[in-house]
Amino acid sequence: MIRFDPRGKSNRALLVGVSEYDHTKPPHGVPGPLPATEHNVNRLREVLARGRVFDEHEITVAHSPSLEHFEKALFSAAEKAKGVLLLYFAGHGAIPSAGDELFLQMRNARVVAGGQAVFPGAAPFTTVLTMLATSQARRIVVILDCCFAGNAAWVRETLDDKHRLLLMMSVQANHRIDAGGPRTPTPYTAELVRLLDEEGETGFLDLSERIRERMAVRGLRTVRREAWEPLCRAEPGEDVLLVAKPTPDPTPEPDPTPDPDPGSGSASHLKTTGAGPDTPTPAPTSGSELTPGGAGADVPRTSLAVRLLGRLRGLRGRDRTGRSGRSGGSGTTGGAGWRGVPWAVPLLGLLSLTVLTAGTYGVIELVGHLRDDTATVCAPALELRVLTDPDLEPTIRTGADAYLASAANTLDDGCRRTGITVYSAGSSDVVTALHRQTAAWREPPDEDVNPQRDIGPQPDIWIPASRADFTRVMKERDTDAWAVLKAADEPLAYSPVVLAVPRAIAAGTLESRTGLTLNRMIEDLSERNEKAEVRRPDPEFTDVGLLATIGLYAGAESVPAAEHLVDQTGPPSPTAAELLCTLPDRDDVDNQTAALVPEFLMRSGVGCDSTTRTRRTAQYPKDVPGVAPVFVRVAWQGADRDKEARDASAASFQDWLTGEEGQAVFAENGFRNPYKWELLDRDTKVDGVLAASPALDRFARQDKMDEALKEYRAAGGPGRVLYLLDSSLSMEGVWKGSSGAPGLLKQSLGGLGGQDEYGVWAVAETGDRSYEPLLKSGSHRRADTERALDARARVRDAEADPRDALDAAFEAMERSEGDNRRRLIVYITDSEDSDQLTRNRLDDILSGARRAEVPVTVVSLKNGGCDPGRPDRQIADASKGRCLDSGDDPGTALRDEVARTGTGDE
Repeated sequence: MIRFDPRGKSNRALLVGVSEYDHTKPPHGVPGPLPATEHNVNRLREVLARGRVFDEHEITVAHSPSLEHFEKALFSAAEKAKGVLLLYFAGHGAIPSAGDELFLQMRNARVVAGGQAVFPGAAPFTTVLTMLATSQARRIVVILDCCFAGNAAWVRETLDDKHRLLLMMSVQANHRIDAGGPRTPTPYTAELVRLLDEEGETGFLDLSERIRERMAVRGLRTVRREAWEPLCRAEPGEDVLLVAKPTPDPTPEPDPTPDPDPGSGSASHLKTTGAGPDTPTPAPTSGSELTPGGAGADVPRTSLAVRLLGRLRGLRGRDRTGRSGRSGGSGTTGGAGWRGVPWAVPLLGLLSLTVLTAGTYGVIELVGHLRDDTATVCAPALELRVLTDPDLEPTIRTGADAYLASAANTLDDGCRRTGITVYSAGSSDVVTALHRQTAAWREPPDEDVNPQRDIGPQPDIWIPASRADFTRVMKERDTDAWAVLKAADEPLAYSPVVLAVPRAIAAGTLESRTGLTLNRMIEDLSERNEKAEVRRPDPEFTDVGLLATIGLYAGAESVPAAEHLVDQTGPPSPTAAELLCTLPDRDDVDNQTAALVPEFLMRSGVGCDSTTRTRRTAQYPKDVPGVAPVFVRVAWQGADRDKEARDASAASFQDWLTGEEGQAVFAENGFRNPYKWELLDRDTKVDGVLAASPALDRFARQDKMDEALKEYRAAGGPGRVLYLLDSSLSMEGVWKGSSGAPGLLKQSLGGLGGQDEYGVWAVAETGDRSYEPLLKSGSHRRADTERALDARARVRDAEADPRDALDAAFEAMERSEGDNRRRLIVYITDSEDSDQLTRNRLDDILSGARRAEVPVTVVSLKNGGCDPGRPDRQIADASKGRCLDSGDDPGTALRDEVARTGTGDE
């Protein structure tokens, strides 16, 4: 390893903390101020100044700079640094939808979704690195403490001169993080400062490793409820000294006074056991003795054990799929032989709590159980792996934690019976793997089918959100399956899937909250607020989304019509919890968007509780099945070495979950009794939730879930789009340039993929027809389409007839039997001919739009063309489409509308 020592050279540190922002109001404001970052830079300056690498005059603090001032300060630091150049940034980070760039948002930042300059007032990280690369510094260190910091990693990889650049990132890619309280530094920087302020020399690599350990010990979570994991990137062997505080001379300790009545000692052991069901538990082996109150030579061993335990305590391991798990520990307090030993009590407390789930599904456990006057060692407990639905993971994890510390999990000698690792994976992937990929789960044949990678370790217990999942697995299952599944007869608890509506636009009567279908509730919501939207989590990732989809499809005229009710820009949130977390990103979205979520989340909350959200009222659609988790024992063929012990441990956990203590956990998390519909916790009032739910469609059916998933997948596939381009003479003034009619059409092509079909018609009276095909309907390369438009699209000396053109378009877009593809008609016009329609001709268009069931997106290039009552607005509304004019940023909005129908860029 090459550790560069920059002492004595010209070094520079630029510390940027953006605590205040000029623009925080919608629609283009950043989320809000970050007062914690002010503490970050102040504390970091103090620590670096004491660290003897940077002189005080070499450290510059930029408090909430504008983009211009940031760039000026960065150029100055880069120009002067010859040894090490350090850039620290704390503030809002942002990424575009593609996630291919990280923007560091300065004081004057704005958010313009979809524009070419996505985040004006923000510094693209690519640009920051380019500016840093102009420096003659031997080493460049960048430390980012912001949301999406991990997205900077790939940008570094594009550099030719990356050996100089060492990068620390506060969180993994595509994750948002909580800044903490306003009176303290952010969680990441708080640990960074503590480590830099310790005695001795600290280099980049050591700092990066230790901060990961510190953050893991704290067990923090990102907004997506995944383990918060800092990252670092540096070339192999490259390091740089960051602080060099003097280490005080050690003071010899006096010999300890011997205990007049020492007890006999034994050892605590560090053991590694495979967590696979066919791996036997090894017997304890002897280790170093700890003699309580004995000779001074034993004291350092004890201190080392305490330090080691302190570092291990609370660590959450991650399996190689990146999913987190948590395990509990065992042990009891000591006996008389340990009295009078000052470190015995904290040691025992740590010993009783420490367990680390290793990265290869192993368990490293350090436990000591002390009884009477003799210290004995508990053998490593058998580890159970519990796989569950993503929305259930927090509740099941809470239950597992409580069980680990319960009497039910404590053997007669005080040792722990079982350790538990809880993890989750996409519900559809789990069903598929248990149905026909159990052999691959045991031994993956190739990279294409690898449940170990895509889901996680082979589970001992599976807790899906519905018994129907178990039925789906077992129906026509492979006869050579390697996993034997047995489901409990009764569900563990129940929670209805509700429509969580912002309080200001929620239904006002009990009857309208409980007695309607989901589609009727959505229709009533739209009548109360025409801008209201509805969102649902991903039906392929969590059962909640699939259960909601059953209700959507049951009451709709067609699958595309149902999907239109929950259309949104970009992919759906993977879980209901994340859906509720993302809504507050913009007040205008949060205040008018209803969410299909399990009712228990309105009681137990989600990981972004610190984010202010609009208050919501639960409405209970009668045709949406509820969440009813069921305990499923999974036994793997050939895993017989500890079969009896594993069966007994699984049975014990099941009994505990169905007993009083386990049901108390479900009660605390907001679940109901599966058959009485009443809340398990009837004493605590939950805001926005009915004390007793109505008689609902409680339990899902296997065939309905399979059918809904099949139709959802078909609807999410390739789509069909037909563009109508008003080419009449009046369009001459709005034809050229990127904001002209053909330019807007070209921009929207980014929402279409190689399998989508689309065509383009020029709408103008030409002989006997009201339109002329410019591009036949089919799959096209974007470049070919743009060349065709450049060559053929032109303004004609003619009028446009919207009625005849739309009638022909509706006929061309008729759905054939079995075709569930999404469809869309786009009409780009200056609205002149629409405004001249007679009442009868407009009525004909509106009737045809209602019959055709094809949404029409009208892009009006006239100011106010989409105002209420205008013909173009009426056409869009009648077809359940959207009308866009200059107030909607038509280029971005049209691309988003097309992307909802298509499959994205080629």
